Amino acid sequence: MRVLVTGAKGQLGYDVMNELAKRGHEGVGVDVEEMDITRPELVEKVITESKVDVVMHGAAYTAVDAAEDNVELCRKINAYGTENIAKVCKKLDLPMVYISTDYVFDGQGERPWEPDDDRDPLNVYGQTKYEGELAVQNNLDKFFIVRIAWVFGVNGKNFIKTMLNLSKTHDTLTVVNDQIGSPTYTYDLARLLVDMMETDKYGFYHATNEGLCSWYEFAVEIFRQAGIEMNVIPVTSAEYKAAKAKRPFNSRMNKDKLDAMGFERLPAWQDALGRYLEILKSMEE
Repeated sequence: MRVLVTGAKGQLGYDVMNELAKRGHEGVGVDVEEMDITRPELVEKVITESKVDVVMHGAAYTAVDAAEDNVELCRKINAYGTENIAKVCKKLDLPMVYISTDYVFDGQGERPWEPDDDRDPLNVYGQTKYEGELAVQNNLDKFFIVRIAWVFGVNGKNFIKTMLNLSKTHDTLTVVNDQIGSPTYTYDLARLLVDMMETDKYGFYHATNEGLCSWYEFAVEIFRQAGIEMNVIPVTSAEYKAAKAKRPFNSRMNKDKLDAMGFERLPAWQDALGRYLEILKSMEE
């Protein structure tokens, strides 16, 4: 199987490329330098010439707060860029995997979101990812739309790296405790995505590591596992003034469909965190 992976230099793209190679598949990794997804003619040229069997679209504009001030750029990448890819996949009859987000929901209540729930985003980033979902489902029958949340991986920035960096200059940190969700380790997610690509069990899925926490609980566990003394103070989203975009309070996502379709769930987030910290440590040595 040959797979075109967009955003190949990002956290998820990096791990998907490795997972494909591990299983004897061929990953054709592209980033903005090789395929600017906002240019339809270039997208068609690259996908057609790469002669792939599947397209895994992980590239996105993900700066959630900056998106509030850069609406058109965010839409150009997340909505129109995704549509450009979906149209080429339709023309070439290729299945497409689109990586989406918990941000397509309004983030209210406490019930875990079902894959087929109504979408009602509460910020620009979420809205443009929702438009990307529509571009995929309106153009294709053969698609996986996989929603993830609270992503961390070796390549790129994430909450864990931010916490570890802040611990070098702070002994007290404030972290919000009223937003609940599940972290997603890209190494674990990559395995599931390749599992999916090897099937034709298309549709909407939710895929995060098992277990729930608040960002505050996540931070406390990061420092506990890393053996770092840190005073972490829980605050409400209202008290935490740094964020420009509204964040969902409820990012719980129902993953029963993974079981129903015969896919293996991701391990517990605490387990994923431990393995990730080990890798970060080995990279420093």
